[in-house]
Amino acid sequence: MAVTIEDLYRNYGILADAKDNLSQHKDAYQVILDGVKGGPKEKRLAAQFIPKFFSSFPELADAAINAQLDLCEDEDVSIRRQAIKELPRFATGENILRVADILTQLLQTDDTAEFNQVNTALVSIFKMDAKGTLGGLFSQILQGEDIVRERAIKFLSTKLKTLPEDVMTKEVEDYVFAETKKVLEDVTGEEFVLLMRLVSGLRVLQTVHGRQQLVEMVVEQAFLEQALNPADPDTVDRLLQCTRQALPLFSKNVHSTRFVTYFCEHVLPNLSTLTTPVADLDIQLEVLKLLAEMSPYCGDMEKLEANLNMLFTKLLEFMPLPPEEVENGENSTSEEPKLQFSYVECLLFGFHQLGRKLPDFLLDKVDNERLKDFKIRLQYFARGLQVYIRQLRVALQGKTGDALKTDENKIKVVALKITNNINVLIKDLFHNPPSYKSTVTLSWKPVQRTEAAAAAPKRPSAEEMGSGGSTKKQISPLPRRDARQIYNPPSGKFSASIGNFNYERGGFRGGRGRGFGARGNRSRGRIY
Repeated sequence: MAVTIEDLYRNYGILADAKDNLSQHKDAYQVILDGVKGGPKEKRLAAQFIPKFFSSFPELADAAINAQLDLCEDEDVSIRRQAIKELPRFATGENILRVADILTQLLQTDDTAEFNQVNTALVSIFKMDAKGTLGGLFSQILQGEDIVRERAIKFLSTKLKTLPEDVMTKEVEDYVFAETKKVLEDVTGEEFVLLMRLVSGLRVLQTVHGRQQLVEMVVEQAFLEQALNPADPDTVDRLLQCTRQALPLFSKNVHSTRFVTYFCEHVLPNLSTLTTPVADLDIQLEVLKLLAEMSPYCGDMEKLEANLNMLFTKLLEFMPLPPEEVENGENSTSEEPKLQFSYVECLLFGFHQLGRKLPDFLLDKVDNERLKDFKIRLQYFARGLQVYIRQLRVALQGKTGDALKTDENKIKVVALKITNNINVLIKDLFHNPPSYKSTVTLSWKPVQRTEAAAAAPKRPSAEEMGSGGSTKKQISPLPRRDARQIYNPPSGKFSASIGNFNYERGGFRGGRGRGFGARGNRSRGRIY
C-alpha cells in the first residue's frame, strides 16, 4: 500500500516527539523512506524528512542514502533540486566520500538551477571535510564519464581558490597536488590548462621549491626529451600550451633553461616549417615571443655557444641586406626588402639575453666575413628603424585619451614600442666591444615608466654606430659606399597580432599514449 501525505506527517510526528528514544521507532523511519515511492507531494516531503532523522538510524543508512538518490534522479526537477539541497546532511563520517562522489556525478545536469544547487552542495560539504570531498571529486575525474570529469575539473579550478585557509590547509593542498599529478598522466589540452591553474594557485606551492615542482610537471607533459615533429600541428600546439603554462613560473631562482634549450635546438631550426591547428595564428611569431619571454630566466646552459649561434643565424635571416646599388649610386629597381620588426624584436631580445652569458661571442666566436655581413644588416635595419620611429612619433604627437584607443593608433603605439626596443638593443651591439647591459620591456608586456623613459630613441653617436678602440676584434665601420645620400626607408611589417597571446585550445586530436592524447573509454551510467 502506497504511503500517503498523512502517513508521512504522522510518522514524522512520532519521530519528532520521541526525542532520546528515536532508535526505538525504526518502523516510523521506514515509512518515511517508503515515501519516495509515492506521488510528487509525498516525494517532496520525503526529501525533507529523510535527512532530518538520518543520523539516528545507522542501520538504515544505506537505505536512506539510496532513497535520497532516487529522488535526486526523479523526473520532476523541483523534487531533484529539493533532494540535492538536502544531500549535504548525509555527509557525516564515512559517508562524506560517497556523498561527494554522488554530487560530482550530478554535475552532469543540463538544468542551470539544478547545476548551481549541486555546486552549492559541494561547497558546503567542502567546509565539513575538504579532503573527503576531494576524494569523491578526484574519484570521478579519474574514473567517471567524460562530461562529469570535465565539469569536476572546472569546479575545482574555479571553487578551490575561493575557499578560506582554514578549509584549504597544507594537508589538503598537498592532497590536491598529489591527486592532480595522477590526473595529469592522461589529459586533454584544455584539462591541462585548467589543472595547471588549479595547482598554481595553491599556497603550498608559492615557494621556490613549489614553483620548481610545477615546472617539473610541465616539463613532463611537454616531452622535451623527444625531438619535435614540426609537421604535426598537435605536437607543436602541445609544446606551446606547456610553455605558456610554465612561463609564469620562471624567475631568477626557477630557471627556464630546459625550455630555452629545446627551443634553440629543436624549434628554431624548424621555424619555417612549423604547423598549427589554430586558424590565423602566426605560429612563427608565437614561438619567438615565447622564446623571448623565457630567455631572461635561462640559467647555465651546456651548449650555450651552439644555441647562441642558432639564435644569431635566425636573426640574420630576418635582418635583410640592403638592396644592390647601380653604378651611379642610386638604388636598383628591385623591391626594397621588408623589415619584420615583430620577429626581429623577439630574436634580438633573446640573443641579447643569452649574449650576456657569453659576451665575447660576436668578437671571438664569429668569423670576420660573417661579422661584417651582420654589421651591414644591422646598420641597414638601424637606418630604417630611425625613419620609422620619427614617422610614428609624428603620427602620435598630440594624441591622448580616446584618440589613442582607435585600432589604428593602438597599432602605432605598439609599433613605436617595438622600434624603440630594437633601437636600444642595436645600440648595445654597436658598442665596442658589444654591450649587453641595456634593459627593455618586450612590446607586448606592460612597460614601466622608468624603462619607457630610458628607451626613448636618441640619435646614434659615432661611437654607438661602430667606432672606438678595443684590444679585441672590433665590429668595424662599413665602407662609405653603403651609406646612401638620400635614404628611402624599406617597407616594414608589424604583426597584426602584436598584443598578448592568450588563445587556449581544447583537447589535442589523436592518441599518443600518455599525456594530451585521447583518453581511454570510461565507465558509463550511475556508479553511486
